[in-house]
Amino acid sequence: MPFVDLHCDTVSRLLACRRAGLPGSLRAAEGFHVDLEKLRKSGYLLQNFALFVNLQGETLPPSAAGGPEDLYRLSMGRKAEDPLAEVLTLADLYWNEMAENRDIARPVLSFQDMEEARRAGKLACLLTVEEGGVCLGQTALLRTLYRLGGRMLTLTWNYPNRLGFPNGQAGGLTETGVQFLGEMEALGMIPDVSHLSDDGFWDVCRLSRKPFAASHSSCRALWDHRRNLTDDMLRAMGDKGCLVGVNFYAGFLGPGETARLADITRHIRHMLDVGGPDLVALGSDFDGIDCPLELGDAGHMDRLVAAMESGGFTGREIEAVCWKNAWEFYRRVL
Repeated sequence: MPFVDLHCDTVSRLLACRRAGLPGSLRAAEGFHVDLEKLRKSGYLLQNFALFVNLQGETLPPSAAGGPEDLYRLSMGRKAEDPLAEVLTLADLYWNEMAENRDIARPVLSFQDMEEARRAGKLACLLTVEEGGVCLGQTALLRTLYRLGGRMLTLTWNYPNRLGFPNGQAGGLTETGVQFLGEMEALGMIPDVSHLSDDGFWDVCRLSRKPFAASHSSCRALWDHRRNLTDDMLRAMGDKGCLVGVNFYAGFLGPGETARLADITRHIRHMLDVGGPDLVALGSDFDGIDCPLELGDAGHMDRLVAAMESGGFTGREIEAVCWKNAWEFYRRVL
């Protein structure tokens, strides 16, 4: 079974490794959820690689890394003193890794690139940015990220920025955020509403002329977390031809501390029932989540397929969620 995943934080985790003087590469990374070998093992067609920047986290020295939990804090909790420099450093790491692994992976900028990578038997890699605040409110910097390969932008993370407000806070898109939305659509960069406030979501839904995405979100009707999407949101996205990647984080799936396959498939089923058969994809959040995973890592995606089969999903539904919906979405918008 092929797979497409809309979100992982592996590049940020890899940069944390490098800063701490620890070994690791995008090809084979011990203790990571994602590396190129794991993706090839599971038969991935495409992986979105997010450049994650934390605007307000802790200031942690690289020497703070002593184990996997410390490495997680360094990659996800470390405050970026200079957000623009941080995202450019991450982009440099990504492109260097792409150059070193050109035998098995190919960076893609368009749907045509995706198809060519597929025909060549190579893993397609798509660059995204998780935190619109790195652009400092300047559309020139947004265009620069596009030229560097960024094809999706998560408008906010967990803090307010010049574009809008995050989940759990009141307030929608700012005037600058509205301007960015129009510029992104003109460029062909996909707006990502994961982490965005409810008001911001509805602003994007109202103002967007093209389909948008929620790269790594789950269902609020099943677990009442501010990061999840309501049924009204799912229906609205389905009506607009949008795409949602189901998040694998236990805290967004239910009350347990472990991300269970049964909970992931429960959210997939609900999303299909509410938003329609074309809405749902995978948005694992691999390497950006710190909970135990029954799935394991990206090298064991056959376990998810088996869980969906046991849960009564049809073969057509499994294919749609695992890769076809995302592939078709990118054909239309990328």
